[in-house]
Amino acid sequence: MNGLEYILNLYQMQHIDLADKLGIKKQNINMWIKGKQNIPKKYFPVLEEMFGINAVYFSKELTDLDKLEIQKEKLKRDLKPVVESHRSQFVLNEEMDYVVDVPVYDQEEMNVMERSIEKARLIERFKAAVEIVDENPYMDTIALIVELLEKKQHEAILQKTIEALGHYLEVLPDWINSDPGQDEFESEIFEVFDDHNY
Repeated sequence: MNGLEYILNLYQMQHIDLADKLGIKKQNINMWIKGKQNIPKKYFPVLEEMFGINAVYFSKELTDLDKLEIQKEKLKRDLKPVVESHRSQFVLNEEMDYVVDVPVYDQEEMNVMERSIEKARLIERFKAAVEIVDENPYMDTIALIVELLEKKQHEAILQKTIEALGHYLEVLPDWINSDPGQDEFESEIFEVFDDHNY
């Protein structure tokens, strides 16, 4: 769905109302939404100010993640939440690994939205990982991971083992450690890996 169309629906604004606010004809709005005409650059700052949404979203086809980001901005504008605290979240990135402070709001609706966005990002990354090659030779492994997530994701041993693999395969930096006993667990599991020449 076109960004402008989605935003107008979200804000329950009619095409004619936006046209009146911009001082243009309704047909222009229809042309923008149908992609028959680009939104002139001079209107982007006005649209950003009007909706509190970054200009990049107005003229693109939106992903599910884009829609959630737009909903978040609308929710922020409506609720005016206060950041009560921050929680640390580790981010793996192609360029570098780092920790970000994620805001914790006084309004649970905002916290739910933040978690929904976090989940949507993970789902996009998971889909991309599965699609790396057409005939993925590790589909059985991916199927097993999905099975474990469906049935045992709350098991501490799953978290500890995946974190250990992350350290062993140097995907996760050594300074990231979720549990005081993790180092001992990892040294024992690494011995098993080394004994089997993994």
